Amino acid sequence: MFVSSGPNSSRARPERAAILHADLDSFYASVEQRDNPRLRGRAVLVGGGVILAASYEAKAYGVRTPMNVRQAMALCPNAILVPPRMAAYAQASKAVFEIFRDTTPEVEGISIDEAFLDVAGLWRIAGTPVDIARELRARVREQVGLPISVGVARTKFLAKVASAVSKPDGLLEVPPDKELEFLHPLPVERLWGVGAVTARELHERGITKVGQLAELGEGPLAAVLGPATGRHLHALSWARDPRRVDTGKRRRSIGAQRALGRRHRTDDEIEAFLHGLSDRLGHRLRRAERVCRTVVLRLRFDDFGRASRSHTLAEATDSSAVILRAARTLLTDAQTLIHERGITLVGLSLTNLDNADTMQLSLPFEPRADATLDSTLDALRDRFGAGTVTRAALLRRGEGLSVPILPD
Repeated sequence: MFVSSGPNSSRARPERAAILHADLDSFYASVEQRDNPRLRGRAVLVGGGVILAASYEAKAYGVRTPMNVRQAMALCPNAILVPPRMAAYAQASKAVFEIFRDTTPEVEGISIDEAFLDVAGLWRIAGTPVDIARELRARVREQVGLPISVGVARTKFLAKVASAVSKPDGLLEVPPDKELEFLHPLPVERLWGVGAVTARELHERGITKVGQLAELGEGPLAAVLGPATGRHLHALSWARDPRRVDTGKRRRSIGAQRALGRRHRTDDEIEAFLHGLSDRLGHRLRRAERVCRTVVLRLRFDDFGRASRSHTLAEATDSSAVILRAARTLLTDAQTLIHERGITLVGLSLTNLDNADTMQLSLPFEPRADATLDSTLDALRDRFGAGTVTRAALLRRGEGLSVPILPD
């Protein structure tokens, strides 16, 4: 949450724009174009039943994620559809993050393909932030073979907006004395927290630009959107974001998902996919020495609508079986919606994470006489790897695509 003190706050601002937001362009599609020369300059779609990524050549035809393949091909008939190669994307991400950390130790990873970098301490040895950003882009292009856009600004929010505006393959600096000149003409959708519903609320009141929202004032915004959202958006509209690049922050949630395509899925199939997701997430928790308190089921329907259900556990856990039981309960609650609307994606997220400092994170490999099958499976996976043991329910179905993520 951002604290607002009004547009004329007297709090001194840093004089220099020294935060970088670096964001790889159409990451999955760019990796495919890098590795296959015949795809360069062509419209490329990455996915199966659902589009995971589209090259800028495909986006020019209106293709967006997570569009289904049939709709995407109707918009762009000449597109080339390629299956995702998650291992290749994970390796490319690792190489890019090595360049980030070689540029500055102050790196905050946001996702597999983007990060904030604080370069305020490098002026004397590496030049201005724009010089550093220019060098970073060149290194990513030369050493990893990928295009990357970089925004340079005084705050994380403005740096992220700048990188988005500079795409594709661009570099944009927002000087501190030009922040409002840059920000206020932009559409309100550029503000963090303005999704489809909030944008519709604002548009209905004639507010389409950030500057209009800024002039409306915090009070009227709070009356329309609620106190927290009103305060948050008003602060952003005046370029106030006090957060610094956080290099030590651990992930507050982890998740995994399975794209199902548009064909009918039985209840048993969907539950089998939950088995795989629960096993994968439990393994990641134990490997990271963390526990969770809340399990969230996320669904996407055939009409592109979404729904989520959550359950908070009585005690924190790292057990795949406990996660699965919670996920099954949530799935049962959502089955009416699934039957009515069809399902194209199922995902699980684990939130309210904490360190497992005092927990026994896994059983010894030699199972005790009273060990359950589930805990024995957990122990086997922890010793030999997440994919080495699977459930009978997943045979011939698999656990789905393992989307590459930042370390937990």
